[in-house]
Amino acid sequence: MLEQLFDLVKGAGKDTVVDNPEVPNEYNNDVIAEATNTVAGGLRNVIAGGGLENIIGLFQNKGQSNGNSGGLLKNPMVTMMIGHLISKLTGKYNLSPQSASNVATNLVPNVLNDLIQKTQDPNNSNFTLDKLIGSFTGGGDVAIPQQSNGFNFQDLISNFSGGGVKNGKENGGFDLQDIISKVTDGVRNNTGNQSADGGGLMDMIKGFIR
Repeated sequence: MLEQLFDLVKGAGKDTVVDNPEVPNEYNNDVIAEATNTVAGGLRNVIAGGGLENIIGLFQNKGQSNGNSGGLLKNPMVTMMIGHLISKLTGKYNLSPQSASNVATNLVPNVLNDLIQKTQDPNNSNFTLDKLIGSFTGGGDVAIPQQSNGFNFQDLISNFSGGGVKNGKENGGFDLQDIISKVTDGVRNNTGNQSADGGGLMDMIKGFIR
């Protein structure tokens, strides 16, 4: 899933990065990788902090305007990612604050908007919220005690949208707080394992550069 996200950023970055004279050509791939790491790392860190509900809200299209990326600028998670990317672009790649702001403010919301739209497309099996979250937990299914066949986060979003979650439980009898706890632990454990192995998201993302 991370490679698909990298390709999504690469496509969105053609005008914003590759064809942008303010970004030195020798940094094009690095900036694309940095933006991918910002989006993936931002989502992962929110989940690791117990913010799965915030991610679900983001993927419900909350804060957007008719499917456009402009509304995402009001989302605090998105503004956090933009600020992080601006800091990286000015500190590591010597972009001016204005140039870095232009790149980050255009690239991050557009990538997230594309990602949200693709995960909501039932005909696109390459982009699903399950796969995205699974990439942060090490690729394994999240074990929910009451369900033996795995758990579908896209269905959870649908239940949120349709008012199917009441008193902390989804209609199928799943405890939302239990789901959040298990996903949070999975992401934290996977992040810790990557650190112990001396690698991380950025190392994996740079492996996609070709």
